[in-house]
Amino acid sequence: MSKFSEDEKVQILSDLVNIQSVNDNELDVCNYLHQLFKAHNIYSEIINISDTRANLVAEIGSGKPVLGVSGHMDVVSAGNVDNWTYDPFQLTEESGKLYGRGSADMKSGLAAFVISLIDIHEQGLLQEGTIRLLATAGEEIVGEGAKLYHSQGYMDDVDALVIAEPSQDRIIYAHKGSMDIRVSSTGKAAHSSMPKLGFNAISPLVKFIYKADENFKKFDKTNDLLGDPVLNATLFNGGTQVNSIPEFAQSEFNIRTIPEHDNDQFVSYFNEILKEVETEDTDIEVDTYMSRDPVYTTGKNSLVSLAQEMGRKYLNTELEALSSPGVTDASDLLEHKDENFPFIMFGPGHISQAHQVDEHVEKDIYLTFIDLFTEMLPKYIKNFK
Repeated sequence: MSKFSEDEKVQILSDLVNIQSVNDNELDVCNYLHQLFKAHNIYSEIINISDTRANLVAEIGSGKPVLGVSGHMDVVSAGNVDNWTYDPFQLTEESGKLYGRGSADMKSGLAAFVISLIDIHEQGLLQEGTIRLLATAGEEIVGEGAKLYHSQGYMDDVDALVIAEPSQDRIIYAHKGSMDIRVSSTGKAAHSSMPKLGFNAISPLVKFIYKADENFKKFDKTNDLLGDPVLNATLFNGGTQVNSIPEFAQSEFNIRTIPEHDNDQFVSYFNEILKEVETEDTDIEVDTYMSRDPVYTTGKNSLVSLAQEMGRKYLNTELEALSSPGVTDASDLLEHKDENFPFIMFGPGHISQAHQVDEHVEKDIYLTFIDLFTEMLPKYIKNFK
C-alpha cells in the first residue's frame, strides 16, 4: 500500500512544477526533494554546481547490484505565457490531464521515481542491492549535471540505468548524439559604396556553410538502429544595417551523430573546412560548445523485457523497444559503458508534449507509473543476473 494518497502524489508533482527551474534554479528542486526524503529517513545529498544549480543523489538499500534511476530537474522556457491556456508554473488539472511546464518533460517522471523510492523503502520491498536516484541539472542545455555525476564516479558501480523521460508508449534503449557548433567570422566594416575599404565577414561564412553541406555526403555510413547522421545550419546572423559592409557574422550548426560517425569526427570535419576557406583576409573561429555522444546498446537484456512485462500489466500495451533521434543524459551517464549495458528510457508522458505550449501529462498515466516503478525497480534487482 502506497504511503501517499492520489492527492498527495499529484501535490508533489504540483510542488515541482511550481519551482521555475528554467535552465537554472535546480537547487530549489534539490532542497524540496532533500526535505521530502529526509521526512522518510532516506539518505540524499545535494551536490552543488553553482549558487543556484545542483544535483541531488538519493539511495535506498545497500550493496550490489546497483540500479540507477535518473531524471532531470530543469525545464525549458515557457515562451510567451499569453499563449498558454493555464499558468505554466501552476499545475492545473483539467479533464484528466495535468498541465504545466515540465509536467511531461520530465517532472512527472522525476516525481514518480521519488515517490516509488519512498514506497519501496517504507514497504520493505528491496531485499538486496541498491537503487540510486541521480537527479540532474542542466539536461536541456549541455548536461552539466550528468557530466558531473560521471566525473565524480557515481556511475562507476551502476549495473543498469532507467531514465524516466516521457516515453509511455515505447521503450527507448539507444539514441543519437548531438553537437552544437558555432562558426564566427570577423571582417572589417566599411560603407557599402566602398567595399574595398573593408572586408565582408559574411562571404567566408557562406562559403563555410556551403562546404559543410556539400562535403557532408562523405559521412555515408548508417547505423542499424539510429540511421544516418544529420547536419543542419540552423542559425545565421550578420551585419547591422543594409548600407554597411558587415564586420561580423556568425552561424550555428546542430549535428546528430551515430557511433559510425561520432562527435570527434565532426570536430575534425569542421577544422578541415576551416583550413579550406581560410585566407590571409579571413578571421574565422570554430567553437564546439555542446557535445553529447550517441548512446548505442543492444537492448537484449532483462531490463527491456521486464519493462515490456510492466507495460502489459500496467498499461495494457505491448510496448515496442526502439531507438530515438533525440538526446538524453544517458550520453554522459553511460560514457565508457559498452553496448551490452542495460539501459532504457521509460516514463510517463508523450515525447510530443515536450517543450510545447499547454504541456501536459495524463493524470492516470502519472499515477500508474508510480505503481509500475514501485514493482519494477526491486523486481529487476531481485532477478538480476
